[in-house]
Amino acid sequence: MKFRPCIDIHNGKVKQIVGGSLKDEGDRARENFVSGQDAAFYARLYRRHGLEGGHIILLNASESPYYEATRKQAIEALKAYPGGLQIGGGVTRENAADYLNAGAAKVIVTSYVFREGEVDFDRLKALSDEVGPEKLVLDLSCRKQGDDYYIVTDRWQKFTRVMLNRESLELFSDYADEFLIHAVDVEGQAKGIEEGVAALLGKWGRLPMTYAGGIRTREDLRLLDRLGKGRIDFTIGSALDLFGGTLPFEEVICFEKKL
Repeated sequence: MKFRPCIDIHNGKVKQIVGGSLKDEGDRARENFVSGQDAAFYARLYRRHGLEGGHIILLNASESPYYEATRKQAIEALKAYPGGLQIGGGVTRENAADYLNAGAAKVIVTSYVFREGEVDFDRLKALSDEVGPEKLVLDLSCRKQGDDYYIVTDRWQKFTRVMLNRESLELFSDYADEFLIHAVDVEGQAKGIEEGVAALLGKWGRLPMTYAGGIRTREDLRLLDRLGKGRIDFTIGSALDLFGGTLPFEEVICFEKKL
């Protein structure tokens, strides 16, 4: 279990938002933190500390008037830490290689491989073949409906009909190298982790996985480690002091050594 840092970019700025509040219409989101630093600043910081496998997420749709400003920030971050960060948000078969050539370690994909609520296996296979499974991360972020968790797409705004469970994890593992899972119902709220998601991932554990959502205290990290059986990496946004929270960055990056 190790810390994976993040850089979330919305409307051309590094932000922390409440994940479930994000709306493409009007490029709106409930903001927890808006940084005065650019994305490259955080990339250089992560590089200095030797933190690998973190992710940059573009939170604007490609049709947004803010998209190019957001994308520019992302590219500058990749240049500041070549090979150290993954990137997601609007990645397709057509642009995936561009991001890899710009310095991304891997590309992160969700919406492109779903269509009308179902997996588009032609797109998934084509993308995996294009970049290689070792360069592909599938974002299987989820929200709860009833007693089950369903994968959500389009910046967490649309439910698919695909449940996040052992069967879907097995299915997707043939095409990608790792998974990124935001528990969207608690994302950005710093009110504790989604225990059901953590336990589900911990029971499977075949590929590297990064959990995001709700982490606020050291106790949350210990609970995630226990439920995830030490198999899940983690990222922290709003609760981190880098982004206006109270968890010290320096302490979090050493957390795995204290388990």
